[in-house]
Amino acid sequence: MFCLGALASAINAVAGGGSLITFPTLTVGFRLPSNVANATNSVALWPGSLAGAIGFWNLIPKTAKYFKALFLPTLLGSIVGAELFIRSSTKVFDRIIPWLILLAAFLLLFQPQVKNFAFKRGKTMSLGGGMFIQFLVALYGGYFGAGMGIMMLAAFALFMEGTIHELNAVKSWLGLVINFAASFMFVFQGLVEPHIALSLTAGSIVGGFYAAKLSQKVNPDKMRLAIAIYGLAAGIYFMYKAFHPAHWPSLG
Repeated sequence: MFCLGALASAINAVAGGGSLITFPTLTVGFRLPSNVANATNSVALWPGSLAGAIGFWNLIPKTAKYFKALFLPTLLGSIVGAELFIRSSTKVFDRIIPWLILLAAFLLLFQPQVKNFAFKRGKTMSLGGGMFIQFLVALYGGYFGAGMGIMMLAAFALFMEGTIHELNAVKSWLGLVINFAASFMFVFQGLVEPHIALSLTAGSIVGGFYAAKLSQKVNPDKMRLAIAIYGLAAGIYFMYKAFHPAHWPSLG
């Protein structure tokens, strides 16, 4: 668990998509129920992303007006998403999760195109419309979360002004808001496996600390491609598990 957390945190720092590694491992390798695995994963990995957010703190003043405007819809969206997750039965979540994994994998696969769009775009939406879109992204983040960073960058491109680094700064801090709010609700509802969460958290902190050095030695595009392919395979596996006739209830 410690090594898995360190790997996921390092992957998030270098290429993104760490949850595409941890969630399938928790459900398939450690046989946790999918809802417990999702909650445990969300709670365990957010401390590792804190260091990355702190690293962008110097850019926040340049985009402060966006951060202030998006904070409340982000918080509300994450709470609504977490509440929907809490109220979802394991059976319903098992049917939804393959689509979410595949969505996250495709977002990771086309991450360069999304970032290029975010850098070269022109504003096409009002701030009010952007706040609504951010609410929906935060709702997704509170429910599952993998790939939400790329979703935010794509959304920001429609209404924010700034460099890709400034957009990344807002994304990192709002992502932290989403993960923290959802994690608080998951812990309060008793959905988190504490021993696994503690081990993952310790590993994620260590992984985040050494990710800067790792990023200088690993080709992020190759890692991103490998994780995206792994995510697509995991999505297909969960799709088969959820929708194969052998798993459908008997009608006889």
